[in-house]
Amino acid sequence: MPYFRSYDDAELAYRVLPARDGSAAPPLVCLAGGPARDAAYLGDLGGLNAHRPLVIPDARGTGDSPSATPPSDYAFPRTAEDVEALRAHLGLERFALLAHDAAAATAQAYAAAHGDRLSRLVLLCPGSRLQGELPDDAREIFAERRHEPWWPDAVAAMDRLATVSDLEEVRQLLLRAAPMAYGRWEEPQRAHAATEGDQLNPVPRAGFWQGVDEAARQALLARLREVRCPLLVVTGELDALTGIRAGEVVAASFPSASPEPVVRTLKGAGHYPWVDEPAALREVVEDFLRQP
Repeated sequence: MPYFRSYDDAELAYRVLPARDGSAAPPLVCLAGGPARDAAYLGDLGGLNAHRPLVIPDARGTGDSPSATPPSDYAFPRTAEDVEALRAHLGLERFALLAHDAAAATAQAYAAAHGDRLSRLVLLCPGSRLQGELPDDAREIFAERRHEPWWPDAVAAMDRLATVSDLEEVRQLLLRAAPMAYGRWEEPQRAHAATEGDQLNPVPRAGFWQGVDEAARQALLARLREVRCPLLVVTGELDALTGIRAGEVVAASFPSASPEPVVRTLKGAGHYPWVDEPAALREVVEDFLRQP
């Protein structure tokens, strides 16, 4: 496992998945969400390393990276500076960045601070907490799936999660609620969901959103309005965790992106489109990365 030294001398881990076709194309740096879930859940993102290497860092307190000291270093603007240290370590003048779920906040903080370093930005199933808007369509999507056999148990698990603090029980409840995150509940989805409990890291998860007051949030959003790099936002038609509208809200935060931001909703996909619809995700992302 290779390591890089970040802004405070912390040594953070990352892995490199070589391009399967042997290509020497520039890498795609990929950030795991959660927040603070071990990056192993990304796998190879449905084979996105077919024609280019993937560089996947372990955020502080996850995978093979050490815990943060002080805890404020878990906050997403600080983790964005870890991304900048990784860029320098890799010797990349500019690079393409992909982020899933909560890591979209890290990626947006990076774009706000270092937008000139980005050649492309891909956000998969982002929430819109940073934007201060929480569209309710995820609940609508969940309700529309009430005919599926897993639905009653998932509802009970979600209700129980609101009152539980024991980590082991949380893990069990998350597995019961997991079907709502996928477009269908078959063997690949079951296998992927079964890994979540052991990949949770509660300390960095708690710190991820801390340390960003209203003034800092508004300043970050103001800087996003000046970011010019091309942006692709991918949402899942059946994503009952973040929904579809949040992606549209996030895309609207980049009015200067050139060309204008692209929002693609994948049919049949949930919150993990590389598990549900890997071929469709590859086609959308690879087409975006190939554009001049």
